[in-house]
Amino acid sequence: MMKTDHGNLLMAELARVEEKTAETADTFSLRLSHKNSQPLVYRPGQFNMVGLPGFGEAPFSFSSLDVNDGTFVHTIRIAGNVVSALERLEQGDQIAFRGPFGTPWPLDLARGKHLILVAGGIGMAPLRPVVQYVLKNRESFRDVYLLYGAKTSDDLLYKQQLAQWNEGITVLLAAEQLRGELPLEAHEGLVTKLLRQVHVPMAETITFTCGPQIMMKFVAGALILDGQRNQDIYISLERRMKCGVAQCGHCQIGAKYVCKDGPVFALADIARFQDTLL
Repeated sequence: MMKTDHGNLLMAELARVEEKTAETADTFSLRLSHKNSQPLVYRPGQFNMVGLPGFGEAPFSFSSLDVNDGTFVHTIRIAGNVVSALERLEQGDQIAFRGPFGTPWPLDLARGKHLILVAGGIGMAPLRPVVQYVLKNRESFRDVYLLYGAKTSDDLLYKQQLAQWNEGITVLLAAEQLRGELPLEAHEGLVTKLLRQVHVPMAETITFTCGPQIMMKFVAGALILDGQRNQDIYISLERRMKCGVAQCGHCQIGAKYVCKDGPVFALADIARFQDTLL
């Protein structure tokens, strides 16, 4: 777990809203700048606790790569009082945050291997910085597939970037209901169907997946049947996190805490816990 610059994990810091972008009808992104003179240092897969006084706070993974301009992005789906308050923010407003917290995606383990990224709905947000990292370091990875699905094609995030990503990696899209035009062809159905189009040796492949737990369950099951080891499948579990520092116990699964030991886990480390659904 990474600490904030002042070392107090429970003390919030301030960030300024630099830009607000509507991604879908119920999802938006906030590009934020750290009010501290030091830039915020984080890695793909980690998260902040973000909120406003009087409304509380909630966990959100970083949805951008750590860049030199000192800003960071959170992509947020509108649900609940905290997010409704965040959705009303405009450029120049201030918010409170704590972090970064949690474990990152193990990109070092994926170097020199094939990489499969499987995202469902808002689960694309924690995987976007992985895509950005891979594209910046493309020579370090072999074949890279992004499989991204949503309930409807209107719910797919980052539509303007998908075609750009497809120039460096293979992007496959799926939606249970297809609507309107997309920058890439999308298949009607569940994202798990896209696994049939992935042809890499599983013994030399790492998988990162984030989305609904039932989706991740079937993705992991299909990959294991194809020969991938569960220690090579990594999932992000963002659930019931309240404090971010393993003190409240809300996010405990078995002997682990999602906020401290995760949110990124190797499937092999948590599959034995019944309440993961995996």
